[in-house]
Amino acid sequence: MKIVVSGSSGLVGSPLVQALEARGDTVARLVHGRQWDPDRNLIDRASLEGSDAVIHLAGENIFGRWTDAKKQRIRDSRVRGTRLISNTLVGLTRPPTVLLAASAVGYYGDRGSQMLTESSSPGHDFLAEVGREWEEATGSAARAGIRVVNMRFGIVLSPAGGALGKMLTPFRLGLGGPIAGGTQYVSWIARPDLVAAIQHVLDKRDVAGPVNLTAPNPVTNREFATTLGKVLGRPAIVPVPAFALRMAFGADGAAMLQAGQRALPERLLASGFQFAFPTIEAALRHLLARSDSVP
Repeated sequence: MKIVVSGSSGLVGSPLVQALEARGDTVARLVHGRQWDPDRNLIDRASLEGSDAVIHLAGENIFGRWTDAKKQRIRDSRVRGTRLISNTLVGLTRPPTVLLAASAVGYYGDRGSQMLTESSSPGHDFLAEVGREWEEATGSAARAGIRVVNMRFGIVLSPAGGALGKMLTPFRLGLGGPIAGGTQYVSWIARPDLVAAIQHVLDKRDVAGPVNLTAPNPVTNREFATTLGKVLGRPAIVPVPAFALRMAFGADGAAMLQAGQRALPERLLASGFQFAFPTIEAALRHLLARSDSVP
C-alpha cells in the first residue's frame, strides 16, 4: 500500500514507518511545516492524493508544565490537525480507504478501578474533552465512507522516550517510587506491540471506530513502580507526593499524572490480535534488556 504518515519521526511513528517499509509498503511522510500547517489551515493536497491509507499520529507532547498556552497547543494540535486532514481527504479525487487517527485513553477521564472498554462513556476533565473533540474531528471522513479507526493509545513504553524514558534515571538511582499514593491505574502498551497493533487494525477491514491500543493487563501506578524497580534491581520506595507534581507540572498537569484509566483492549482482542508482551514485567524485561538497541 501507499501510506501517508504524520508524526513519522516520533516515538511511535519512527518504528512504525520502519515496520511498514519492511513489509513492502510505500510510506510518504506528512511533515509539519513542509506539507502541512494546522495553525494556518494549510495542507499539501497532492501529498495525500492517491494514497491507500493515512495514519495520523502528530500532536503536541503532553509532558511539561501545563500553562494555559501549553493546554491550548495540546488541544489545537490534535483537534485542528485531525480536522484538517479529515476534511482534506473527503475532497480528494481518490481518497484513501482508511484513516487511522491517534487518540488516547485519557478520553475516559479519571475512572478509578472501573474497567473501561470502547463502549464506556467519555470523562469530563481536560484530556477527556480533548479526546472527545479529537475523535469527533474525524467525523467528516467517516461520513464520506472512509473507514476511520480512532486509536486510543495507552502509555507507550520504550526506553527511547516517553514516560518510561523519563523514569529510568531516577529509578536507576534508587529514587523511583509510586506517584501520589500509587492507587491510580496505568493503561500501558509496549512499543513493539503498539506498532504491531497499528498494522493489525490497518489490515483488518472490518475494524472501525474506537479501539483501545493498550495491553490486556493494566496495573496500578504502585505495581508499575515496584515492577520497574524489580527489573532494574533497585528499590522503588521513594513516593512522589502530590505537591511535588503540582510544582513541576502545574495543577492541571499534576491532575493528569494522578488520574488513571483501567482500559481493556476488548475490540483489539476480539479482532484476533495477539500480544507479545501482555504483562508489565515481561514488557519491561524485554524493553530494558534491549535498551541499547532502542526497541
